[in-house]
Amino acid sequence: MLPESLCDEKILVLDFGSQYTQNIARRIRECQVYCEIHPYTMTLDQIVRFQPKGIILSGGPSSVLEDGAPKVDRKLFDLKIPILGLCYGMQLIVHTLGGIVDPAPKREFGKAELMVREFSHLFQNIHNKTTVWMSHGDRISKNPNGFKSPGFTLNSPIAAVEHSINKIYGLQFHPEVAHTVEGKKILENFLFKICAVEANWKIESFASFAINKIKSTVGDSKVLCALSGGVDSSVVALLLHKAIGKNLACIFIDNGLLRLGERDKVAETFKNHFQLNLEVVQAGDRFLKNLEGITDPEQKRKIIGRTFIEIFEEKAKKLGNFTFLAQGTLYPDVIESVSVKGPSAAIKTHHNVGGLPEKMNLLLVEPLRELFKDEVRILGREIGMPEEIVNRQPFPGPGLAIRILGEVTEERLEVLREADKIILEEIKEAGLYYEIWQSFAVLLPIKTVGVMGDSRTYENVIAFRAVNSADGMTADWVQLPYDLLGKISNRIINEVRGINRVTYDISSKPPATIEWE
Repeated sequence: MLPESLCDEKILVLDFGSQYTQNIARRIRECQVYCEIHPYTMTLDQIVRFQPKGIILSGGPSSVLEDGAPKVDRKLFDLKIPILGLCYGMQLIVHTLGGIVDPAPKREFGKAELMVREFSHLFQNIHNKTTVWMSHGDRISKNPNGFKSPGFTLNSPIAAVEHSINKIYGLQFHPEVAHTVEGKKILENFLFKICAVEANWKIESFASFAINKIKSTVGDSKVLCALSGGVDSSVVALLLHKAIGKNLACIFIDNGLLRLGERDKVAETFKNHFQLNLEVVQAGDRFLKNLEGITDPEQKRKIIGRTFIEIFEEKAKKLGNFTFLAQGTLYPDVIESVSVKGPSAAIKTHHNVGGLPEKMNLLLVEPLRELFKDEVRILGREIGMPEEIVNRQPFPGPGLAIRILGEVTEERLEVLREADKIILEEIKEAGLYYEIWQSFAVLLPIKTVGVMGDSRTYENVIAFRAVNSADGMTADWVQLPYDLLGKISNRIINEVRGINRVTYDISSKPPATIEWE
């Protein structure tokens, strides 16, 4: 939790397990209002001490009609703090305050048209008919006393509720996702017209706070940092370097699962340009040996994580005694790690939280744990990080291992690296690299028939994936120009030995994920 001086007005999101909960906080911070997510089990006393200017109840996978469904203290609605319930959160408000929630005769998932039938502070400057994103199996059949219904859809006669005097509002849809066209306006109405907060959250002011906090936390102790070359660990390393200088030691482990030239770029940037105390460890053979014969993606992640810890620990012992370990943990990492124990389902093992501190008996320094990815990019620019790193497309911790479906071998890595290099070259040449969230190649575990010259071939398939996203929680595939797709396919097939077919992935998240494994 940040000090009051950095966020004297804040919004609290109580998480009931929705996959979109992080999007709520992201959208609110985009409005320059500080926001934190906490489990729905947060006590009434804790909520009062938090002093929120407004409370949002997230969606969730449960039904309020189920035994043991997540609940809140009824007294929450007596605090005279504005409340907005989304999807499950709205149904919980209605159910708790005496309304009726029933199973819907027809479940509603995806886009719907919301009709606004009367004035509402929540719908100020919103069109009378607007596209929203629904995801629910229950619906409201009767409002609690004192509530009205300013909006409806064809399948939800009560798609919005409000008690304007008590400032309690509910939406059956998700304003936090991009598919709700005027969702940001609706959230702004809640923040600025109903909660009356000020837009005073500025990430630029975070840099000096973070550096001073590192100094006061660490003192004269030595800090160890695992540097990957990605945005998060790079910003952490540079913040620590500015705070404690030579008392920081960074270790970069080349796991053999990196893209072409990545190790050399990291060494040049941090060892030569920024003059960081950096040790480069080449350990590709060890990782590949441990991955031999492994095809399950979760096993791959666990083996890579375990091997990384072993090598990191061995190298750290040779470098001396350390008190702290620095990690590039972001706010979504923290939320996901907590949510695994709560009502939401884990999609995959996260690689950034846990493991090393317990194994090495070190204290953690996590200067970015309150920030989202785009906020880290702004912070990186503020402290002088090169734009090439600040705007680097995300790259998974397990590297190319989870972009090779099936067993990971040196031969298959070389094929994927060459294909990936071509994709990045062409995306950059087209001036699209910084406009796309992620663009990469995936090597599929199948072969297809082809013709090269006058001969029949039976070779591998590359899938090409390009998506746009604000935060990685939801993503849409990029509609690249046909001539660019053709050029990329042509180059890969002609220049990468062993490939005779290229496919373009046009699935969005959800239902797909960004990575294939």
